[in-house]
Amino acid sequence: MNSKKGVLFLCLLFLLAMMLIPLTALGGGGQFEGGGSSGSAPSPSAVLPTSKKQFRVRDSSTGSVLTVDDNAFLRGAVAAEMSPEAPVEALRAQAVASYTYFSRLRDIKRAQSGGNSYDFDACPSKWNTYVTDAEMQKRWGDSYQKYSGLLNTAVAPVLGQTIQYGGALIDATYFAISGGCTENSADVWGSQYPYLVSVASPWDAFAGGYQTTASFSESDFSARVKKAAPGANLSGDAASWAASPDCSAAGTVKTIRIGGQSLTGAQVREAFGLRSADFTLAHENGQFTFTVKGYGHGVGMSQTGAEGMARQGAGYRDILSWYYPGTKIVSV
Repeated sequence: MNSKKGVLFLCLLFLLAMMLIPLTALGGGGQFEGGGSSGSAPSPSAVLPTSKKQFRVRDSSTGSVLTVDDNAFLRGAVAAEMSPEAPVEALRAQAVASYTYFSRLRDIKRAQSGGNSYDFDACPSKWNTYVTDAEMQKRWGDSYQKYSGLLNTAVAPVLGQTIQYGGALIDATYFAISGGCTENSADVWGSQYPYLVSVASPWDAFAGGYQTTASFSESDFSARVKKAAPGANLSGDAASWAASPDCSAAGTVKTIRIGGQSLTGAQVREAFGLRSADFTLAHENGQFTFTVKGYGHGVGMSQTGAEGMARQGAGYRDILSWYYPGTKIVSV
């Protein structure tokens, strides 16, 4: 059995097991810590306290820098990633992952810039990275009070909590939907982190948009490839233009030769607007068709998987322990 088939086989076995065993029965065993809830939740009208710490966020659409206290930023960061109606423990997992990820970015940027400038970019008007309260009110309208309450109830118990490995904040990456297993960071970005390794995420297979297709005419395919790889030779039989890809064990295309040029899966994803780099490519009747699994880069926590785990009884600590193995949750 080759490595890719082996990992996918294990994912299938895990899927079958999870359909038979509730996650609450797994608490205290393996990578689950059990009992993820953090005390009693505040009322829906709860207001998050003001933090002394602040993020400096540059609005990429205007160039202005927004100074936002940590707690307000966390509320806006979670809203940008998940529906307030998602399971509360999934929202809490997202909150801790977001706070860890952006706190690490802040530390790195300020160390490099001497504390000046800004920490990172966001686009609140497009709900990218961070959303202001004004944008929430604009989109949610009459549902603002309800959604705001749900958001505060989810976020308040985990304020200040971070994910750490070896005493340092981790690179807590996350994404929407996996192809059934998450990816090793080395297979996607070239750098291996001990907590960003492939784990099964079978809940994703039931998500809307888990599998998508995208078709292109031969001329459109050729134009897009040449834009990404100008040296590509796309003459002769179109069926011979693309070779079999080199894939990770979890399914993401690492490299594929098209027209004699080597492109990364990420390059192909960008060139064709695919939802992920976990794809297969076929040519038939004058068209190239990509069949794509998942949505996002595939490294770290699957947001769909987090929701699936929460619905089966997992707490946010269980979720984070599963997707970032070997880590600890530490309040700062």
